[in-house]
Amino acid sequence: MYNKFTVTVPLALIVDVAGAAPGEAPARLVESPLSAGNLVDTALGLLLVLGIIVALAWLVKRYVQVPGIGKGQVQILGGVSLGAREKAVLLSVEGRRLLVGIAPGRVQTLLVLGDGPAPQHDFADQLDALSVRSSHAAGERVS
Repeated sequence: MYNKFTVTVPLALIVDVAGAAPGEAPARLVESPLSAGNLVDTALGLLLVLGIIVALAWLVKRYVQVPGIGKGQVQILGGVSLGAREKAVLLSVEGRRLLVGIAPGRVQTLLVLGDGPAPQHDFADQLDALSVRSSHAAGERVS
């Protein structure tokens, strides 16, 4: 059907048009996307973008004051777990101390303490004070 001439002439024209000058090696028509050069360029570009993201995050954290982030009027002084999903948390709100109970779907104020910092006592002293208070309260109820 086809003779050699009809196939070789168009191929010769394509090679000549592709830029291969006489005496020069023909240029590669298609570069592999998985070549080492392409992979290095992609990795460097990715590192550059990630570096820019990290730098912008640091700048925002350092210089932008967003309400609710950082030191505010409410500070958590401590907390204790009371069960699988319940806990008690001691908060400081504008100098006042609040003991709140936290459960799934509910936050309730348990006790409002006076102003000022919490006294620093040994745990045994605190336990003794609580047991003395509870024994006095129990004795007063019985009599």
